[in-house]
Amino acid sequence: MDIVLFGATGMVGSRIAAEAAARGHRVTAVSRSGELPATTGAAPGDGDGDRDAGQIIPVVGDARDRERVAELVKGADVVAAALVPPRDGSDPRTPFVSLYEDFLAGVEAGGSPRTVIVGGAGSLRVAPGVRLVDSPGFPPPYQPEALAHADVLDSLRANAASLPMWTYISPAPQVGPGERTGSYRLGVGDDLLPGAASISAEDYATAFVDELESGAHPRQRLSVAQTA
Repeated sequence: MDIVLFGATGMVGSRIAAEAAARGHRVTAVSRSGELPATTGAAPGDGDGDRDAGQIIPVVGDARDRERVAELVKGADVVAAALVPPRDGSDPRTPFVSLYEDFLAGVEAGGSPRTVIVGGAGSLRVAPGVRLVDSPGFPPPYQPEALAHADVLDSLRANAASLPMWTYISPAPQVGPGERTGSYRLGVGDDLLPGAASISAEDYATAFVDELESGAHPRQRLSVAQTA
């Protein structure tokens, strides 16, 4: 497959790039820096030539630039988004929703058939009508980013009819570098999987690339956690 990945140099994005390339997919790794994702061993390229199977090609691009997004996704089989809210101390909620509005408008203009999105865990339900982000003990420093991710999901659902096909995948509450076991539990919907505490970024990337390949859950929210 020909995959265009935005946010490719981040902790999760770099692992998605590595997982996809290891399976023989062609990955255009988009970031504002244009750097090669750190966890890969692929050789850098300029993005202007043919994309060989399994190759990761870093290119410069800003997800807020609709024209550049459209240019990059043209002809892709699927688009992946591992974007993060602003982390400069300002309220990230409105800017993050606006970022995704611009990004998805560019995806639509470029004609890409579908987009798979790295989501947040904070909007998963831990009890009827109670989201994780609203539950007692949720760390206050993480609330703004969790709410920003939740707002993006709300916007995707509210505007589903006018957006390109999307899938939103939330990790377990704790996600970070770790071991790739190749196994995970997958949930469909808004409920936190029972006992879901964590998942390695590597196993999250495995689940994410599985969805990139299958396209099995259009306009659905998924969650991924470690195996029980």
